[in-house]
Amino acid sequence: MNSTNQRSAMRSFARPIEAGMTTPAPQYDSVPRPAEPGGSLLSVFTGIFTAVLVLCSVANAKLFAVGPLTMPGSVILFPLVFVFNDILTEVYGYDRSRRVIWTGLACQGFAGVVFLILDKLPPAPFWANQEAYHRMLGLVPRSAFGGLLAYFCGEFANSFVLSKMKYWHHGARGRKLIWRFVASTLVGEAVDSTVFMIAVFGGVIPRMSLLKIGGTIYIVKVLYEIVILPVHTRIANWAKDIEQIDRIDTPETTDYNPFANFVPSACVPEEK
Repeated sequence: MNSTNQRSAMRSFARPIEAGMTTPAPQYDSVPRPAEPGGSLLSVFTGIFTAVLVLCSVANAKLFAVGPLTMPGSVILFPLVFVFNDILTEVYGYDRSRRVIWTGLACQGFAGVVFLILDKLPPAPFWANQEAYHRMLGLVPRSAFGGLLAYFCGEFANSFVLSKMKYWHHGARGRKLIWRFVASTLVGEAVDSTVFMIAVFGGVIPRMSLLKIGGTIYIVKVLYEIVILPVHTRIANWAKDIEQIDRIDTPETTDYNPFANFVPSACVPEEK
């Protein structure tokens, strides 16, 4: 095609636009986008919460001693699960916290299935570490599945207590926020530690050792959270300021049924 024909074709292509028959493509960069539901930090907190929870299943394979105290490796990590559950419930409310708890539950169960399959797969002929793998990571599926029940009971107990106390305190910060975090941890960790020790270590270690380790774990976890309370409360208040969200659950709009995400709720849904 010569230059004359090219100019003619371009003029005929541009003519409908000049006649108003079509409109220019919209400038998508200038179109305002709606804010992310639940806040921009919610996905970050969910990711950290879930990662710590899954790591706890592996860390339980290690028992360590500090002086006369014997504890599983998860005692270093698991209090952080309650810390982030506190933050999620305090900032976003029980409903969104419940969704994150179920997300963590699914991920922990998936990790347990994966480790169980890997343990049962026949080792390669030249790989001589199957027995060592089974002795160490063979406990992970039991830890994960046993931890599911403990996690389910403890996390929902923690979230329920915190949500109720925030309503009673009218969302007050300061000392009442600190008391909410401590009280919910006392309840949640007691439930979690009791169920976990029975489910994971029942019949594996002597009963007196079970009681001793369980009591030690509970005390250490509670003290752990008390020590990091200054950081804990600052993160919660910072998240409220960044997100511009400070949800207070009311009895009229909050369904505390842990399975409410899967069954119809009689409560009035919260405003989006």
